[in-house]
Amino acid sequence: MGTPCEIQLFAVSHKTAQHVADIVIDDVERLEQRYSRYRPDSFLSEINRAAARANSIEVDPETAGLLNYALTCYEQSDGLFDISSGILRQAWRFDRENLPEEPQIQVLLDKIGWHKIDWTPPKLTFSVPGMELDFGGIVKEYAVDRAAGLCLQAGIKHGLINLGGDIKLIGPRPDGSPWQVGIAHPRQKGEVIQALALSGGALASSGDYERCLQIDGVRYGHVLNPKTGWPVRFMASVSVVGDFCVVSGSAATIAMLKEEEGPAWLESLGLPCLWVDVNGNSGGSLMNRISV
Repeated sequence: MGTPCEIQLFAVSHKTAQHVADIVIDDVERLEQRYSRYRPDSFLSEINRAAARANSIEVDPETAGLLNYALTCYEQSDGLFDISSGILRQAWRFDRENLPEEPQIQVLLDKIGWHKIDWTPPKLTFSVPGMELDFGGIVKEYAVDRAAGLCLQAGIKHGLINLGGDIKLIGPRPDGSPWQVGIAHPRQKGEVIQALALSGGALASSGDYERCLQIDGVRYGHVLNPKTGWPVRFMASVSVVGDFCVVSGSAATIAMLKEEEGPAWLESLGLPCLWVDVNGNSGGSLMNRISV
């Protein structure tokens, strides 16, 4: 997953806990191998080879489920959450200290857009050569939810799954007390802006602080608007609590993409959330809450 991952499990024995942890790790690695854009042997790479030639490809039920969810996010976000926009990473290199040229971005924008894809399950057909899909905004959160589900199936009643800050809680702690989960401060590395007491559910965050460029005093984060090709500039971070990590994660990202409209959109969802804008203003129902 390209990020630190953590599993905490409470079980009747160390052997049982290790067995369940191995099941979880195997499944996370399976998803990594299947949907990583960095692996030429992944199924996602196979999809993208078809996309590059504007061809069709049939997908399995699991991939179809991810595509259906991606389509829902696309529709709910008015086209801002678009899994075909990952191709913009060709222009935005956050390991370099320079901005891309606008003509380079424009060339990539011509290859972006779910509306350029015909999704008739189980067949995926691309109409424009050179397109790509990237499940990066969905699969890690999906893996968190699957991991928690596998633990529950194996009889684990208390535990925590944390894949790079995307968290799912399996019940409260063994003594019945809630888990203490911190939300990272988007501008003070290593600091917590809010601590939550959670007895279940999931927490996911999106922000401009993990991968970014700072040029002439301006911060350019990695959350890119698929319509302009440029980073969003209103929110510094958004954290959302929900029943499922994949829902919390996509809601946080969509709120980032909606910029000035993000806070009102989050409020309309009714999910507990905390947002911080680039000027340090904050809001959301999780502000100064002790527990949810």
